[in-house]
Amino acid sequence: MAAPSPGSREILASSLEAGNRAVASGNPRGLLWRLRDKQNRVGLFEISPGHELHRMTRMMQEGLWAATQVSMDNPPKGPPTQKDFSEVMTQVHEEGFELGTLAGPAFARLRRYLGLTEEDYQATLGPGGPYLQFRSTSKSKASFFLSHDQRFFLKTQRRQEVQVLLAHLPRYVQHLLRHPHTLLARLLGVHSLRVAHGKKRYFIIMQSVFYPVSRISERYDIKACELSRWVEPVPEGSPLLLVLKDLNFEGKTIRLGPQRNWFLRQMELDTAFLRDLNMLDYSLLVAFQLLHEDEKDRYSIFRTFRSVHGAPNSGGPEGQNRRLLPDVPNALHILDGPDQRYFLGLVDLTTVYGFRKRLEQLWKMMRYPGQSFSTVSPARYARRLCQWVETHTE
Repeated sequence: MAAPSPGSREILASSLEAGNRAVASGNPRGLLWRLRDKQNRVGLFEISPGHELHRMTRMMQEGLWAATQVSMDNPPKGPPTQKDFSEVMTQVHEEGFELGTLAGPAFARLRRYLGLTEEDYQATLGPGGPYLQFRSTSKSKASFFLSHDQRFFLKTQRRQEVQVLLAHLPRYVQHLLRHPHTLLARLLGVHSLRVAHGKKRYFIIMQSVFYPVSRISERYDIKACELSRWVEPVPEGSPLLLVLKDLNFEGKTIRLGPQRNWFLRQMELDTAFLRDLNMLDYSLLVAFQLLHEDEKDRYSIFRTFRSVHGAPNSGGPEGQNRRLLPDVPNALHILDGPDQRYFLGLVDLTTVYGFRKRLEQLWKMMRYPGQSFSTVSPARYARRLCQWVETHTE
């Protein structure tokens, strides 16, 4: 066992009887998988034995089970401290890997604030069911996974992206406390995974904006620009899950009725927060679901704040942008219009407008004159996305 680094806790994670299964070594992808992968380039696939990522995801499940057990056995007490945001815990597993938990106490507090129990979190992300691989239309080289019930979204990240998230984590938490109905995706954990003495791989966990998934008919990733923002749609009736982009949204409108003013205001608050963090290239996720007759105009004033568990009133006018929440799971990311239910959330909060992005912006200005692209200043990016929302809602 390696000596713990300063400020970290080193724990030998013994085999967990509940949900502990041997981490399969996994053969190279078999013929069946190759044929299916070739045919279906975008979609959801169960990561079963034989899948090239099966061993890695089994390690993630085993590691997350053990890491959550630590937070269950040692829940944060008292007011939050700076140490909560800087703590690193490394658990070495007998199966030959180690899982790091970054800012564990801070995320445990955040999960509790969001009304998510550690038992539920552990059971959903642990070895109880296989992860699903999401084949994204994104240009990112990241791997995307969903928990078996599609409630939690996992994404691999570069070390620099993780550093950005952790550096801004205190302000992110403060924003969620000040604006409990924010559209920002709820980040639930940041971890590292290393097999033997190999290179660390980082991944994040967040609540899926597109949940619950039943009856969702269309999904979009919006950046309010044109360059590389078209996805070839799948044939009607295809079972493949596809996230479309800005140019695919042409001619469509988000009809919110009286909810529209709230949505516009919250977009202003959230994009201003990201602008102040010098962020760009984040996306507004949008999904459509046709309402049943008995779901239209069904709000419960008695459950208005159930999803935020009595979040304190911030006291300032900018903290009063709250709304009646529909009595459904994932209510903070759901807005009901007269006829449609919309799933809405801001994701990909890791890109900083630094020197490389400034160079990229100059190159794109010369390469694509007259076209709109995602790499612009944070102020312009925020303003443009808010303008897109105003134009495409009624």
